Amino acid sequence: MNYNQITKIAIDLPKDIMTSVYKNNDAELFIYRPSQLSSRFKDYDVDKNFQIFLKEGNNEAFRPNHLRLMLDLKLRVRNHPESQILLLSAFDNIFYGMDPIEAIEPLSHSTFQQYLNDLDVIATLFQLFVVEQNVGYGKKSKYNPVSLYIMGWVRTFLHSDSEIDIITMRMCSFSPPPVKYTCMDDKNHKKHNPQAKPLWYL
Repeated sequence: MNYNQITKIAIDLPKDIMTSVYKNNDAELFIYRPSQLSSRFKDYDVDKNFQIFLKEGNNEAFRPNHLRLMLDLKLRVRNHPESQILLLSAFDNIFYGMDPIEAIEPLSHSTFQQYLNDLDVIATLFQLFVVEQNVGYGKKSKYNPVSLYIMGWVRTFLHSDSEIDIITMRMCSFSPPPVKYTCMDDKNHKKHNPQAKPLWYL
């Protein structure tokens, strides 16, 4: 599904029903809208907020976080550095609205030895994080669109030469990603370029 299709599903999501949105032979992704939110999410709209769940094999479904996505991508690019541009291009295209499965097609012949989940699952998970931030994020954001926060970190983990320890620590301390990975896509930034294409930051 492309961005508009999955966004419509997220917006129309009924409460308290686990909805499967993607499945392969090893894993399945669900989205879920609880009818009540904990005090931690007091700034969020219960009618827009939704949660993402990942089920691996016969294991119980759990809520993956952004770090899982980042570590998977960093492992891939460290293991297979020649795939860096293809990975960056694929995730840029997903951010700009492309169907994740279509976006990763150029990587179909790449063999990765180190990763956390199959690439189709990781790509779809990223798309869900983008939709989650754009639709359900309840706090004030410096970015427009809000999902530039996660997009900036994806670009950082795939492109930066910094050690994984350093960039992981920065992200986990809620620091913003480097502006060089967000400025042209950010409607709030003076360098915003509505004509920006994938890989503009290279």
